[in-house]
Amino acid sequence: MNHAQNTNTNEPAPLAQTPTQPAQPQPAQPQTARKTHTTLDLAYIAIAAAIIAICSWISIPMAVPFTLQTFAVFAILLILGGRRGTLAVLTYILLGAIGLPVFSGFNSGIGVLLGNTGGYILGFILMGVIHIIITHFLGDRFLPQILSMTLGLLVCYTFGTAWFMFLYLRRTGTVALATVLSWCVIPFILPDILKMALAFVVARRVKPLIKDRPRT
Repeated sequence: MNHAQNTNTNEPAPLAQTPTQPAQPQPAQPQTARKTHTTLDLAYIAIAAAIIAICSWISIPMAVPFTLQTFAVFAILLILGGRRGTLAVLTYILLGAIGLPVFSGFNSGIGVLLGNTGGYILGFILMGVIHIIITHFLGDRFLPQILSMTLGLLVCYTFGTAWFMFLYLRRTGTVALATVLSWCVIPFILPDILKMALAFVVARRVKPLIKDRPRT
């Protein structure tokens, strides 16, 4: 009697193939991107400082002549943002302080800054700081920009007038506030308002051409 022989062949189970992971793209080196931004920042700041100097040399003949210096500061802050714009103003002031003829009338030297009207130049730094603060909290939009430009101009007037009166008192004698305002502020209010309006027009056209978004 033939018994059917049942043979069990234990064959090894096939190994599970692990799917090959596609090569992940390497992220951009942050250091390279940082260097690119730094290079752009330095270029923009240098160009902006040069523009402020050129505008300082341009004198508009009126009953009380004025330059386009304030216009340049307005425009640079609006185009580059508060941080880079303020650095451009600082660069411009430092260039004048070390002797380059970047101030109005091709003047230069620390004596200009320490003179009676030097406070109005130093006041540009305060304009930049105010622009940084306001646009940081309220956004880099039209109304906050108007607020920052207006408030910054008022602070510049205030600081420059206080500086003038302090130095005038030490060097010459007492002077009335109304007198200083009639010399240094009132004749320039309307031109500065017009320069502010022009700066907004220019900034609206130039800002889209900037590769990097303004930093507040």
